[in-house]
Amino acid sequence: MTTNTQIPTLDGDGMIPAYVATPQGTPRGAIIVQQEIFGVDAGIRKKADGWAARGYLAIAPDTFWRQKPGVEFDADVPEQFQEAVGYMMKHDFDLGIRDIEAVIHWARREMGVPKVGLVGYCMGGKIAYMTAARTDIDASVGYYGVGIDQMLGEKHAIARPLMLHIPTADGFVPAEAQKAMHEGLDDHPRVTLHDYAGLDHGFAAEIGTRRDEAAATLADERTAAFFAAHLG
Repeated sequence: MTTNTQIPTLDGDGMIPAYVATPQGTPRGAIIVQQEIFGVDAGIRKKADGWAARGYLAIAPDTFWRQKPGVEFDADVPEQFQEAVGYMMKHDFDLGIRDIEAVIHWARREMGVPKVGLVGYCMGGKIAYMTAARTDIDASVGYYGVGIDQMLGEKHAIARPLMLHIPTADGFVPAEAQKAMHEGLDDHPRVTLHDYAGLDHGFAAEIGTRRDEAAATLADERTAAFFAAHLG
């Protein structure tokens, strides 16, 4: 069982399963850990536990719960990778942002943590961008987001800080998409982009073969400093 908490949706029609890691003492802020396409797996839970160790309330909601709660896939097994892609293709991203909004409300109102951030990976990188544009979250970070170049029309709505980590050899985000992201966002006063030369999608994954230790450490240090500045 990967989740330990149920969070009510905005309209009360269901409960969002989530893995929640709590810090010792009063949280300095809350961080939503937005999963990749592989579910709330051991890697995502490890990231949540890491944020809790830094003093944050960490919440990893199950993105695919409306399709099937509790799915987990191994990124290194081709068949499971393709099955995970299928779940992403069927995911309603607009409804999913409403679920993120419900988690933000829960952290602030039920848990009493006023400042909330989100860090998302893979599919979650796109969700981080959408969250920054569509909610009142305090700060967002996206790792190797897919499809952000198609959503630049929403950039005017980004009112709180957003950081994006972009591996330049990302097989899912081609060079022209990265170029569009830079052209559209480099001059945005709320957005910071970091490139990672020669690295591929998933370089900061906690488990599996995709991780690049040096780049993951650098990106995670930047993310920690970003949240410390904007959440506390």
